[in-house]
This record gives sequence, C-alpha cells and structure tokens, in this order.
Amino acid sequence: MNRLSILRIYAVLAKEFTQLRRDRITFAMILGIPIMQLLLFGYAINNDPRHLPAAVVSHDTSGIARAVVATLERTQYVDVRYLPRSEAEADRLIRRGKVMLVVTIPPDFTHRVLKRDRPQILAEADASDPVAAAGALAAVAQLPTEALRRELVGAVALHSADPAFEVVVHRLYNPENITSYNIVPGLLGVILSLTLVMMTAMAVTRESERGTLESLLATPARPIEVMIGKLVPYVLVGIIQTIVVLTAARLLFSVPMADSLAGWFALVVGVVFFIIGNLALGYFISTLARSQLQAMQMSFFYMLPSIFLSGFAFPFLGLPGWARVIGEIIPVTHFLRIVRGALLKQQVMADMGAELLALILFMLVVSTAAILRSRTTLD
Repeated sequence: MNRLSILRIYAVLAKEFTQLRRDRITFAMILGIPIMQLLLFGYAINNDPRHLPAAVVSHDTSGIARAVVATLERTQYVDVRYLPRSEAEADRLIRRGKVMLVVTIPPDFTHRVLKRDRPQILAEADASDPVAAAGALAAVAQLPTEALRRELVGAVALHSADPAFEVVVHRLYNPENITSYNIVPGLLGVILSLTLVMMTAMAVTRESERGTLESLLATPARPIEVMIGKLVPYVLVGIIQTIVVLTAARLLFSVPMADSLAGWFALVVGVVFFIIGNLALGYFISTLARSQLQAMQMSFFYMLPSIFLSGFAFPFLGLPGWARVIGEIIPVTHFLRIVRGALLKQQVMADMGAELLALILFMLVVSTAAILRSRTTLD
C-alpha cells in the first residue's frame, strides 16, 4: 500500500489555490458576502427606527401649539419635515409614503387648554408597516404628559392625573396591526427577485457552458433578439408566480386587495416592469459568470441588499442615510412600495409615478448593459 506523499498533497493544494486565484468572481464572493453581511447586520439593521418623517397640520399658531410640536421632535422618533396647510395635502403625503405620521392640531387648541377643557389632537400613523408605526405612536403617547409642563404654570399648571389634552390615534391602512399585511405582499417582490434572477442567470450560463448559446448567436439572430426570445417565457413564469402569491395572500392571510380597476392596472404595470427588470439582470449576470456556481453566487450577492435594504425585513425609513441611498437603487424597494400601495393604500398610477419611473429606468439600464455585454463576450 502506497504511503501518503507530502509532495503529491502539495501539488494538489497548489493546483487548487491557483484555480481559486484565477477564479476572481468566486474569490470576490468569498470576501464580499461576509463583509456585506457584517455591514448590513452591524450598521443598517434597526428594530427601533427613529427620525421617521412626520407632518403637522397646525391650525393654531400659539406658543403652546408650537411646544407640542417641539416635544414631538425631542423624542427623536419623528422629524417634522412637512407643514401642510390642509388635511387633504397631509393625506396625500401619508398616502404616498412621504411621512409615517400626521398630527393635526385644531384651531381652538390653546383656548381649550387654558380652560382645562382637555382638547383633542389627531395623530394618524401609516400602519401598513406596524413596526415603524409603533415607534411613531410611542412618540405621540408622551405628548399629553410631557408637552406643556414648562408652558402651563400657576393656576393652569398641569397635574399628573390631569393631562392638558388628549391624543386620538388612527392607524391607517392596517388598523389591527396585522404583520402579515405588510410581510406577505413584500414576499412577492422577494420571491420574484430570487427565482427570476437566479433562474435566468443559471439557465443562460448553462447554455454558455454547453456551447449552445454561442451557436445560437452565430446565427443571423442579433443579441437583442436572442435575449428577448429567451426572456419572454420567463415573463409568463413570473406572472404565474404573481397570481399564485396574491391568491394565497388573500385566501390564507386575508390580505386586502385593490378595490378598483385603476388600482389593479397600476399593480399589473408595476409587476410587468419588475419582472422584465429582474430577468434582464439575470441575463446580465449570465454574461459575467463563467459557470452556474458563479451565477448563483452573484444572484445571492444581489439578494442580500434586496432583502435588508428594501423595506421588506426592516422599516426602510428607519435605515441610516447611506443605507437608504443604496436601497433607492434596488428595484425591490420601489416594487414593494407599489405592491403595498396598491393592496393596502388603494393607490393608483398617479400615486406611483416615481416608483414606476425607477423600475423603468432600472429595466432600461440593465437591458442595455446585458445587450452590450453579450456582444463583447459571445459574438
């Protein structure tokens, strides 16, 4: 029986390290994925979101009303970024996701406070994301006992058991704080991204490995024609997946659905653009990958920020500024806003203009890159 040979083992080791060094994509994934996970979990993930955008509709311009707003901001849970002049303008802000909280102060607020008449202010929170809404409502809950301690002295001083005013809370779009109403629609975006990007990238890479893709491009068919022909069947796959997920969301979790044709039309448009964008990204990855393993690794590398920086797993508005900038580039972020907007907020095309534009831009950029890359690598 032959003994173990250190030289033979060394030769195999040298061969493996050489191969690993030449496989730059795999080597980059080995280093890149742990670093990305460290950054995401260490800096970007936040279960206690603060500095959420808020709007205040104040029909009372007195110092007492301003003290209420100042106390709200001192909690650090919300930042008052908008001062709309009417309830209709405030409703558009919260409906389109620009703010998480709208506080309305009535015109007779100061007069009734001084009379100890315990007036009410209205706090409307976007509860489509229950975690983010909880932080905003925690800030509002402190107002009756903390807001006017310095302003009300002497005969009108506050007593601990007698707050100067009340806060009426309305949880919009998800009044019962059902988490599945937020998570299940978001799953549609994650499922489509995971399956379509990886499926397309691996399928095209597999053909490239076997040599059939180069043979196809050797025909009179142009790269753009090849790409369209390969992606159209997967568009149908994505549509079928969408129907399955939405049907299950309704039957199993009672998730609200769009209640108008305009809402469904906006949702369908968003789904189609998102599917095509993901398929184009998968095709682009296939032009970079040399093997199916590399295609899978790059698809996984794309999925990490898509899950953690899009607003799916954690409130988007609670992410640090640099993470929100990256999140705005990711198409899943905009698709989640479209899906949740159509199903929970009954949004229509007019409410989704910016999100649809972002999906269209992503689709065009990635498709162009995929076509150009196909010319240089496979022609």
